[in-house]
Amino acid sequence: MVHHKDDPALEPVPEDETSLDAQTKHDLAPSESEIVEDLKTAPVPVHTALDDAQEAEDLKDHTNEGGWLSKLSAGLSRSTAKFTDIFTKSKLDPNDLEALEELLITADLGPKTAAKVVQSFAARKFDKDASDDAIKTALAEDIEALLKPVAQPLDIKKPADGPFVILVTGVNGVGKTTTIGKLGFQIQRQGHRVMLAAADTFRAAAVEQIQIWGQRLHVPVVSKDVGADAAAVAFEAYEKAKKEGYDVLVVDTAGRLHNKNDLMAELSKIVRVLGKNDATAPHATLLVLDATTGQNAFAQVEAFKDIAKITGLVVTKLDGSAKGGVVVGLADQFRLPVHAVGVGEGIEDLQPFTARDYARSLVGLAT
Repeated sequence: MVHHKDDPALEPVPEDETSLDAQTKHDLAPSESEIVEDLKTAPVPVHTALDDAQEAEDLKDHTNEGGWLSKLSAGLSRSTAKFTDIFTKSKLDPNDLEALEELLITADLGPKTAAKVVQSFAARKFDKDASDDAIKTALAEDIEALLKPVAQPLDIKKPADGPFVILVTGVNGVGKTTTIGKLGFQIQRQGHRVMLAAADTFRAAAVEQIQIWGQRLHVPVVSKDVGADAAAVAFEAYEKAKKEGYDVLVVDTAGRLHNKNDLMAELSKIVRVLGKNDATAPHATLLVLDATTGQNAFAQVEAFKDIAKITGLVVTKLDGSAKGGVVVGLADQFRLPVHAVGVGEGIEDLQPFTARDYARSLVGLAT
């Protein structure tokens, strides 16, 4: 949990009305008065001109042919379709290595990471008759070495008293709410009882989308009206999940632009309120990133890790990205666990991140 006491832009902005209704305040024990007072001062929601067509598209349960791995390979092949031109020679000269570095940068590994990969790759020795697949395999191994440390599944360990809380963050349009639905499905398959909290209270479409996912998964959803205090939603959801014995609470948050201080303050407040229920909550704070945004993903990680203790990443839309190498750059720069990757809109299209499969797909090899 990160506080920004010295940044006035991140201080809560008082509202005219209390954030909790009278019934909720009545239900709270006296020992919880500090939380009630905290919930009275919420940042004023800023409703930006968002594209709700994306929300509607995300609601569709798209079913693409082929398994998730084939979708990943098809998407990443857009990043490295020109590798074959380089790997048709049995010997790579300096010009080839320079071209390879440019390709890796184009695939959004980032200049530093691309240079690191090429330096490691250039130190390898190949037979004069080495096939292009053998050379690609060597490159994949170097990339895999960078990815292995961050390829970590989300480890859910339910506290003795209360649910395991997962806070999901990210800017608009990254597929965050759809990711929550798929994540809930995966958690259910592990045998956990799941509850969802619709703490994106800026838009009706966002609340509706979470509710539809709740119906699909047959799990309860805690929500309030549009414009309600997001921290109050998170608070009430935690209380309900704890009282009813749910294992996991997944909290959605509004898609917020990383340069909007008031929205970041609201996220900080959610974190603070959850921490008052359970000093260790949220137990996981996931940042959802859209692979198609390329290098902008780096700026998003920088911004969100300053306001919330990001514990892991989920990277979406890799089935349609020409910038799939961004995952390698993120792994190299931030060392944050990559828990899962999204390769489609189907409910099973969110899969654990596997370093070997990803690296081989990135360079155009069969997995």
